[in-house]
Amino acid sequence: MLVAMASASGEFKHILVTGASSGIGGSLAVAYAASGVTLSLSGRDSSRLAAVAQACRARGARVDASVLDVTDRSAMAAWIAARDQATALDLVIANAGISGGMGENADATRRIFAVNLDGVLNTVLPAVEIFRARRRGQIALVSSLASFRGFGGAPAYCASKAAIRIWGEGLRCALARDNIGVSVVCQGFVTSRMTDVNTFPMPFLMSAEKAAQIIRSGIAANKGRIAFPWPMLFAVWLLAALPDSWADILTRRLPDKE
Repeated sequence: MLVAMASASGEFKHILVTGASSGIGGSLAVAYAASGVTLSLSGRDSSRLAAVAQACRARGARVDASVLDVTDRSAMAAWIAARDQATALDLVIANAGISGGMGENADATRRIFAVNLDGVLNTVLPAVEIFRARRRGQIALVSSLASFRGFGGAPAYCASKAAIRIWGEGLRCALARDNIGVSVVCQGFVTSRMTDVNTFPMPFLMSAEKAAQIIRSGIAANKGRIAFPWPMLFAVWLLAALPDSWADILTRRLPDKE
C-alpha cells in the first residue's frame, strides 16, 4: 500500500537524503531526480555533493545541497525544518553512515556510533515531528545485513546498524496510526567509498545504482524491511539463528579489516 503523501503516479515530490555525496545516497538522489521533484541533499564533502547535485539538476530536479555533519543535532533540526518550510517534505531517507575503514580503534568506535546512530536520530526525530503534525509522510532508515550478527572485524559497525534496524522496525509500528510509513533498508555489499577499502572478497557485490533502484521500489511499496540480495539475507539470517558456539566458529574464520 502506498502511503498517503505519494502523488497519483506513486512518486514523492520532496525527498531529503543524508549522506548524499556518494554511494547509495548519491545514487538514490539521482534515481529520484526528475522534473517537478525537489531534492534536499546533505553530505560532508562539498565537491562530491556538488557533483551529485549537478547530476540531479541535469535530470530536471530542483536541488538544495547543504554541507552538514549529521552528528550536529541542532544544525540538522534547523535544516530539516527549513527545508520543510520551503516545500513540504514527503520522504526522508536517513542514509549517512560510516564504517571503521581499516579498523575499529577506540576513537573510530565512538565516531561510528555518533554517525550511524546519533546521526540517524538527528535526521529521523525532526522528520517524525513534522510528519505527525501533518499525519502523512514516509521515512527510510539505512541499516545493513551486518545488523543481524556481530562480526569480529566490525563490532561497532554491526552494533550501530542493529540499533537502527530494531528502532526502525519498532518505529514503523508506532507511527502507523499516524499514517507515516517507515522502511528499514538492510543491504549487503554495495560499491562505495566505504567498501573500496576492503581487501577481502565481498560476495554478491552490487553497484550503488542497482541498490538504489531496489531501495526506491521498496520505499514506493512501503515495505517494512528492504533486504537484499536474498542469498546474503538468507546467510546472515541462518548465522543469527545458529547456536552461539556454532556461529562463533564460523565468524572467527571471516577476515578482519587490516
